[in-house]
Amino acid sequence: MLMGPISMTAVNLLEPAEFTRVFGNVVELAPSIGSVLARRRPLKDVQHLLTELNTIIDGLSDSDKVDILRRHPDLAGVLAEKGLLTTESTAEQKSAGLDQLTEQQKYDLQRMNKSYRDKFGFPFVICARENKAVAILEGLTTRMINTRERELDIGIGEVKKIARLRVCDLVMA
Repeated sequence: MLMGPISMTAVNLLEPAEFTRVFGNVVELAPSIGSVLARRRPLKDVQHLLTELNTIIDGLSDSDKVDILRRHPDLAGVLAEKGLLTTESTAEQKSAGLDQLTEQQKYDLQRMNKSYRDKFGFPFVICARENKAVAILEGLTTRMINTRERELDIGIGEVKKIARLRVCDLVMA
């Protein structure tokens, strides 16, 4: 079991199964991405790792990208209320202050999450660590006017931001 950030040398020496375990949630609940990334080694540095990760994500079909988005939980949703988020998602939502919402804000966010999901077919994804609750609520409102194709692109861009931060938590710069 690894503790704390590891060096790129250690990343490159991990057995494939251990690599997939360590990097299996850099993209929410998508260990297959970690498995593909393991086969891209050796990786020179964190930037090379991130470039390879983004290449893998960009190479997915639109339906696979939608699947990636659907793996993300609603922000301040039922899973958060029940304590069923991944460790990473719990920390990310907390960092945005989503655990401190008023009942009205929580109701508004859940209502808007449902409207967004109904319109686009996947949950609203935003890098919570780069935003606070108010900005997330505003972003949700603003993005509702987009086309599905535009939201797929924006959502995948947010997945990449989330993955970058998660990788930086795992690997020494």
